[in-house]
Amino acid sequence: MAEPYQNATKICLLLTVVAILGGLAGLYWHSSLVLMVSLLPALFYEAYRTEGETTKWASRFLVVIGIIETIVLAFHAKFDLASFLGRSNMMVKGYDVPLGDISVVGPAILAVLSIILFAKTYGPYTKWLSVIIIIGSFAIVYLIDPNLFSNLARMATNEGLKQISY
Repeated sequence: MAEPYQNATKICLLLTVVAILGGLAGLYWHSSLVLMVSLLPALFYEAYRTEGETTKWASRFLVVIGIIETIVLAFHAKFDLASFLGRSNMMVKGYDVPLGDISVVGPAILAVLSIILFAKTYGPYTKWLSVIIIIGSFAIVYLIDPNLFSNLARMATNEGLKQISY
């Protein structure tokens, strides 16, 4: 059974406002860290709200990736994952995630997992939270690597069109 949703609308509204304010501040100061920190509450609430076996694991993985990404951004860590793994991309649940500097891979994975959660969850609040995370992740990717942003936007658009056609 889904977690009680007595205050879910108010909480999701608050998390939306936090993400918007964090997004605006992050874009103004060109700080992906500010934006990432503003997404953390939505990541935690998404993990709390999801209930399906696979979606629960995906949402928990979102939290782990979010925390790691926050640390990477806070310490300005640089590590080329593509060179280390010897490949330029990785498949995540059927989605092609480009690899590169670790600071851009985290939000790319967040975006892909959020797209998957949006497609796989039934609850309106978990879908709402997924949208917050998708938009925030895209903004982070845009701040770090505008070229990768266009690839992710194309992938999200294709998934959205598939969802509409069902």
